[in-house]
Amino acid sequence: MTPSPAITADNPVLRVSPAAPAEAAAYVGASLALHADVSDVAAALAADGDPGLVLLDSRSTESWDQGHIPGAVHLPTALIAGRASGLLDPAVPVVTYCWGPGCNGAARAALALAGLGYRVKEMLGGFEYWVREGFAFETRQGPGRRAADPLTAPAGSGDCGC
Repeated sequence: MTPSPAITADNPVLRVSPAAPAEAAAYVGASLALHADVSDVAAALAADGDPGLVLLDSRSTESWDQGHIPGAVHLPTALIAGRASGLLDPAVPVVTYCWGPGCNGAARAALALAGLGYRVKEMLGGFEYWVREGFAFETRQGPGRRAADPLTAPAGSGDCGC
């Protein structure tokens, strides 16, 4: 067995020791309980039958009109408290999304929904990565689709290849 490298101030990755395996497993498990990958959401929505979730777009009407995921429910974050009970079944998990990784709108929507008693996940990458991975979307003008960005999805695979 090769000895572990010394943890020193000279190594920027290991300046702080890695977490113990149990601590890492708990953290990563909690993260996966709260997040969903774009490819996994697409696969769930494309499968035959009930996907077992509701996909919620938490952006403004103007953003929704520019493009949204087919089948998503549109409910801007500011309206969640007053409208969620009329649109969402508390027994069905809700996956939220917003623009992309630089936006925390999906996290704010998930927080608002969790506060109302809904089980939630945030779709990492948001609408930006949905489009970049080559999945179909809808706009006010009609349906759209772009070629997958090879930096986000292996050519022709339709998923991240993980």
